[in-house]
Amino acid sequence: MTSLAAAPPAHASPDQAQHITALVRGMSLEQKVGQLFVTYLHGQSPDEAHPGNLRDFGVATPAEVVAKFQPGGVVYFNNSSYDNIDTPRQIATLSNGLQRASRVPLAIATDQEMGIVTRIGAPATQFPGNMALGAGRSAENAEHAARITARELRAMGITQNFAPDADVNSNPANPVIGVRSYSSDPALAAELTAAQVRGYQGRFLAKHTVSATAKHFPGHGDTDTDSHTTLPKVDRTEAEWAEVDAPPFRAAIAAGVDSVMTAHIQMPKIDPSGEPATLSKPSLDLLRENLGYDGVVITDSLAMAGVRQLHDDAEIPVLALKAGVDQLLMPVDLELAVDSVLAAVRSGEITEQRVDRSVLRILRMKFLRGMLTGPLVDVDKVDSAVGPAEHLAAARAITDRTVTAVRNDAGVLPLPAKPTAALVTGWGETTTRTLAGVLGGTALPTGSAPTQAQVTAAVQAAANADVVVVLTNALSRQPAQQTLLTRLLATGKPVIAVAVQNPYDVAHTAAPTWLATYSYGAVSMEALARVITGEVSPVGKLPVAVPGPTPYPFGHGLEW
Repeated sequence: MTSLAAAPPAHASPDQAQHITALVRGMSLEQKVGQLFVTYLHGQSPDEAHPGNLRDFGVATPAEVVAKFQPGGVVYFNNSSYDNIDTPRQIATLSNGLQRASRVPLAIATDQEMGIVTRIGAPATQFPGNMALGAGRSAENAEHAARITARELRAMGITQNFAPDADVNSNPANPVIGVRSYSSDPALAAELTAAQVRGYQGRFLAKHTVSATAKHFPGHGDTDTDSHTTLPKVDRTEAEWAEVDAPPFRAAIAAGVDSVMTAHIQMPKIDPSGEPATLSKPSLDLLRENLGYDGVVITDSLAMAGVRQLHDDAEIPVLALKAGVDQLLMPVDLELAVDSVLAAVRSGEITEQRVDRSVLRILRMKFLRGMLTGPLVDVDKVDSAVGPAEHLAAARAITDRTVTAVRNDAGVLPLPAKPTAALVTGWGETTTRTLAGVLGGTALPTGSAPTQAQVTAAVQAAANADVVVVLTNALSRQPAQQTLLTRLLATGKPVIAVAVQNPYDVAHTAAPTWLATYSYGAVSMEALARVITGEVSPVGKLPVAVPGPTPYPFGHGLEW
């Protein structure tokens, strides 16, 4: 009989704890190894053939992938490569079909961080993302947003959210975290991370909750490259890590977070071997031993370049398990990865007891969400559960508190009345049109790098406008956006510049009127319009310090 070193959940009754332990003991080695993997799938229906499944898994349908490999979990995406997401009813039907194909209830996951990483759009309730919540400075609102998101995800059969992003965005040049982080301030990031963990997870066994996943441990906030395409390096000492990066993860653990996701980053002052943290025992010992975490540790995607630079795809899952990981997310070749782990156990490189510890943690996580006894959802109720009026009203109220007024030197804001001929131009095809629609004005999107002809057209259109709103994104890296803004300022028309993603844009031109929304989704554009017209007063405060030619400190924000 196998010795199980990890404990069943503290909330479990003796009978329930015995049931979880018996589940592990009753599994074959192949079944236990399957529980370690979380895989992608192709297609929106459990029973419809998709060529991607034949190519990647050797079977046609998503349900057949689950039946063949019996993974511990699956993950949904909304892009054309995987194409899992359409309507709430479709998602719920897919979830039920996959659960029926699995011997052990699946952890069904997605990345519904909100803001720039949102897999499920409307009619699901939309929020503006972490940095906007950081600007709002309300743990209560952060928790409420997560609670709403959890209810809607669970109604669609999703049981694990790869959120919140617990990274402290200490590097303004970070290309992959940015507004996915709450703040550059560890204390604020920690407070809101814990709040969202509480919101996602609620009380144990609650059928309307999901497992939260604090990411990306040990902290991806000080990188200037993207681990999707390369292997970033963070030169923090352990003491610096403890001061800057650790607080949000410590707070998540104190809040009872079900899972923590690793980062594919090197931390040479913590592990001189150069291994990415996902494969680094010294790095994950910071989590297991320093922070005392005994929940599920999941890798970031094993298809990312950051984890594949030093090892081949057969080695990576074995090294991750030896480092202290439990769940292996999206290996490039699932069959190869499963076979590699099985071979490592059979050779003695990994003990079966080590596998058992991870499987017990995974089943414990599923138990805490009430999954082991009731994995199916009511498809007929999903449409009323996703995006109801009370959720949309809450999203509006929360988002209204996130817009930050950075500069109002010309006294343009708030407008004395709703404009009769507003021009909305600049970055974002959908974003400019959404804002123009709310303001009752004209949209003239010019993209991320406006051409000379587009700039000229915007200047000409401004002649007939009573106010011009210019949306920016990555302004410091896009000289053509700066040219657009400068030319429009020269018209003499009232110009309102708005940073619709990273707030760092506000330091890079002499525009006298600047707002920051941290998000370009419809809910944020609607809140922006209410601030511009004076319906709502801006109360958001910068959650990061903004360096540059015209710097602004952490906490800056005007009110009227």
